[in-house]
Amino acid sequence: MKLTVFGATGGIGREIVHQALEGGHEVTAVVRDPSRFTVSGERLEVYRADLADPGPLRGAVAGKDAVLSGLGARTRADAGVATRLTRSVLAAMDAEGVRRLLVVSAAPVGPVPDGQTVLDKAVLAIVNSVLKDIYDDLRVMEGELAASASDWTSVRPPKLTDKPVTGRYRRVVGGNPSRGRSLARADVAHAMLAMIGDRATVKQGVGVAY
Repeated sequence: MKLTVFGATGGIGREIVHQALEGGHEVTAVVRDPSRFTVSGERLEVYRADLADPGPLRGAVAGKDAVLSGLGARTRADAGVATRLTRSVLAAMDAEGVRRLLVVSAAPVGPVPDGQTVLDKAVLAIVNSVLKDIYDDLRVMEGELAASASDWTSVRPPKLTDKPVTGRYRRVVGGNPSRGRSLARADVAHAMLAMIGDRATVKQGVGVAY
């Protein structure tokens, strides 16, 4: 497949690019600063663009089978970036007639699963309070997706780690795995690539966790 990856210099985005190349796909990695991007490969194109403007992004998504995005706030000060940049991606995709889009969101944006312990609920309440601005941004982003013409999937992991890819995790379409407390960034990337052709995940939020 021909894939475009946004947020390719981030932890999840870099893993998407690496795993997609290993899987034999052609990858266009969209970055603002190529000097921060260390992945290489024969089927890789590094595309430099300012993500705030959808115009230059059209060349990055034209003719692609799917677009995958690891865009999101890295700190509370960055809250709002997920909605703002995803809006540019959607506009570029719409202009080029590209429909399949998979993005990274977060477990707290989805419904609370059954079977949560009192401790789980207490931790979730604290996390929601501390990272409220970031999660509000992701909720608005998901609203933009729902209002778009794209065949979107919002992938919602819990706490992220830097462990190696396992390919072994749980997923719930339209919900979150019970007591799902963490997931490696590499496995988030694995899950996103696996969902590209899965019609059951289209226009859905999908919770993923160990």
